[in-house]
Parts: sequence; C-alpha cells; structure tokens
Amino acid sequence: MAYEHILMQQEGGIATLTLNRPATLNALNRSIVAELIDAFDRVRDEHVARALLITGAGRAFSSGAELAGGLPQDCGAELETHYNPLLERLMALPLPVICAVNGPAAGAGCSLALAADIVLAARSAYFLQAFINIGLVPDVGSTWMLPRIVGRARAQAMMLLGERVPAERAEQWGMIYRCVDDAALGPESLAIATKLANGPTRAYALLRQALRESLECSLTESLQIERTNQWHAGRTQDFLEGVTAFLGKRPPSFQGK
Repeated sequence: MAYEHILMQQEGGIATLTLNRPATLNALNRSIVAELIDAFDRVRDEHVARALLITGAGRAFSSGAELAGGLPQDCGAELETHYNPLLERLMALPLPVICAVNGPAAGAGCSLALAADIVLAARSAYFLQAFINIGLVPDVGSTWMLPRIVGRARAQAMMLLGERVPAERAEQWGMIYRCVDDAALGPESLAIATKLANGPTRAYALLRQALRESLECSLTESLQIERTNQWHAGRTQDFLEGVTAFLGKRPPSFQGK
C-alpha cells in the first residue's frame, strides 16, 4: 500500500510512523486508519524493526476522528470496521511501542497515544477525552485503558468533564511516562526507541502480552503465564547472550532472537 496520510521510515531497528495530516491536526479518518493498520502489519510481518515509534507532524499528535465531511449514520460500525482493529493490531505487536506526543492528543488520538508502552509528551501537549463535548461516549479502548492507567475517579472526571489534561499533569497522574521540553521530545523518544531496538525483542513481546493479560486474570493465572513466558524466554539466544555478558562483565549484544 502506498501511504498518503502517514510517513513510514525504518532505520537502525526502529520503525517510525508519523501521522501526516498537519492541516487537519492529524485528524483520523478511514484512509489514515487503513494506512496505519497496513503499517502495523508490515512492522509485524517484515521482522525488520525491533521497536516502533509513533508521532505526529506539525503542531498536533492527533485531534481525533475527523468530523468534517458528514456524520456517519452508525458510529458504532465505524469502530467495528476501522478503529477497533487498529487498536487490536497495535496492542498485539511483538515489539515495544513508544509514542512521542508532540501536541494535542484528543478523542481517538488520545486513545492511540495511550495504547503505547512508553508515552513521552512535549510540555505544550495535552490529552483530551473530547467525546462528551459532541454528545458521544469514549471509544477506541478509552474506557478500558484510562481507569487502569489513572484510576476510576480521574478517568471518570476526564471523560465526563471533557477537559484538557496538560502533559505535566498527565505525568503526575501516571498517565504517561515522562513530560519533556518541546525541543527534547524528538531526541529523548529516539533515545528510548534506540535502547529498546537493541534489547531482547522476544522477551519484550512476551512481557507486553503478559501485562495485558494480567489486567484481566487472577494472581494464579498470572503466575502460570509468567511460568510459560519464562520457559519461552529461557530458550532464546538473547537469554544466553545476556547471561554470558553478565558473567563476562560486559554489555550484552542482543539480536532479538
């Protein structure tokens, strides 16, 4: 697929996806969502990237679903055919995902940003559950993710009031990993992506899945998942390299295998 609304670059084990509709503040529509799904599938299937970095072009990360051009008759169908598969694809990727929020992340754009494993935000950025402001309910996983990230009280207030949460407050709430100066967002997010791209990729994949499953299962079930995952991780080349490097008092050189 040729991309019209996103930019994709793969270098040094990092796949960088940039939402590239700056004139609309990177609003999401069927076309850009289809491109993102295709890009996620490429990252999953081509086995070139070992970390994924997502950001936005211009002065916004994403203003959410595009409202211009007419309203859909069935907003739920739009979720079923496009936005829900997008989130499921992102959450299931077998590599770590970093999001660099360079400006407003509203509505579905907020959900997309918070679905990453590590979220950095520019100091000028903010997060907004904008749905209630237009008479809709939160979607694209917001009602599942936000209470688990910031707790029920803050998630409910954020959704019911439809007010901006500045990046600094988002960091205080534990919604994101770090708030940084605007000029530092690019270098710091790239540094984290580089570190992860040089890490034990298969262990990262197991870790991502275990964390997701732990939110829905009992302690006993989590312990069994950990046992199974450790069996898989213990059979990787990276585990052997990690132990060898530790005993040899040198940095490990992981290959993602």
